[in-house]
Amino acid sequence: MNNQKEEASERRTRTRDMIEKWMEERQQMLVLYCQLAGLEPYTPDRSNTQLLRDFCQVLVDYIAFGHFEVYDRISRGDERRSGVRQIAQDVYPKILEVADLTVAFNDKYDSSDHELDLENLDTDLSRLGAELATRIEMEDRVVAALLR
Repeated sequence: MNNQKEEASERRTRTRDMIEKWMEERQQMLVLYCQLAGLEPYTPDRSNTQLLRDFCQVLVDYIAFGHFEVYDRISRGDERRSGVRQIAQDVYPKILEVADLTVAFNDKYDSSDHELDLENLDTDLSRLGAELATRIEMEDRVVAALLR
């Protein structure tokens, strides 16, 4: 019986650690998003380009963590609670849709392999921000279920 309690306690600790890391990545992404959104008008000077590159990297890391750590864990069956699995299943299509938008944004604005065209950055950032807000709402449902 003690062994079962210890295993359950370990699982809860791993879940809390995973969520904490995920939320730290989210916070870092949001801070960079706000910094970038406050730079209008956008010009391709070195500081803006580096901030955009940093944002793209953190954005992709944040999105990847959600998929490869959180949702993979749930879909592999490592999450035993049916309520968590159901919520994850309900929100995953929208989360995947936002991930696709994020990849497209990163491909367009990560300037490591092409010259940046910043003409539509404000529009693209606005759309990305709205979609990220929706994704965050969905993620918060998963987090709340995981922490129950």
